[in-house]
Amino acid sequence: MREWDYNDFTIAAYRLTGVDLTAYNERQMKRRIDSFLMRNQCRNYYEYYMMISSDPEQLRRFTDFLTINVTEFFRNPLQWETLGTEVLPELLERPGPMKIWSSACSTGEEPYSVALLMNESLHSCAFPFRVMPVLATDIDDQAIAKAKQGDYLPDSLKNLPEGYCDKYFDFQNGRFHIKDRLSSFVRFQKLNLLKDLYPRECHLILCRNVMIYFTQEAKDRMYRQFYNALLPGGVLFLGSTEQILNPERYGLTLLRPFFYRKETGEGACPAEQLENSHRQIHKDSTGGI
Repeated sequence: MREWDYNDFTIAAYRLTGVDLTAYNERQMKRRIDSFLMRNQCRNYYEYYMMISSDPEQLRRFTDFLTINVTEFFRNPLQWETLGTEVLPELLERPGPMKIWSSACSTGEEPYSVALLMNESLHSCAFPFRVMPVLATDIDDQAIAKAKQGDYLPDSLKNLPEGYCDKYFDFQNGRFHIKDRLSSFVRFQKLNLLKDLYPRECHLILCRNVMIYFTQEAKDRMYRQFYNALLPGGVLFLGSTEQILNPERYGLTLLRPFFYRKETGEGACPAEQLENSHRQIHKDSTGGI
């Protein structure tokens, strides 16, 4: 039997976990996995695959390692200030309840942050009627389970504005626990951004500090799907290390740094329309083959 290379491992890992490693930046991901092999004293990819496929705890650690669950409340506070003082007020001018999607929610700090911000932006009695429960999704079952528990160490709350800890958290045994008044407005579910259907008619989508790990091809697909998931005039909120070059290609315009608005036209995004046009031209030129 020949020795496995990285490509062999990605195929086997996809069958085992459902995570498509080929959609991630290969240089970054390969370096991270190689370091994990060394940490677990595995001599090659096949040996490491046999270990994670036969040991549920090692498989869990590998999945956690892949999904990069590093987050905190109000991560990059200046961007959250922009969201609260400039972006949300504009979105709240629209009639009807607001639909918000935290698309890679990790252990819950992000969706709870936006729910907290919405509660502060609206009069408390109006909050349940103006906002649908924040949809919070992630590929990692363990992260979602932690998010539902709503228990956090003090370091996760270091960026919270003054007074928010007492208002939205209970402190016990050295940990902060989300109060029911906030946790009831976040709904968690599993979703793989690379292969599952996206929700529709969103006013605001958060996808922060995730896109940097994907290939450009995967990013292209995801930006098109985010476009289709947004209502006209809806906003996509990205992380501090991410920006979209030529956002018009995806039917988006730069609203503020890291905030992109869906143009108000209807239909598929421009990149998708262009691809469909190319497919039709090819079909016509080949007699429908």
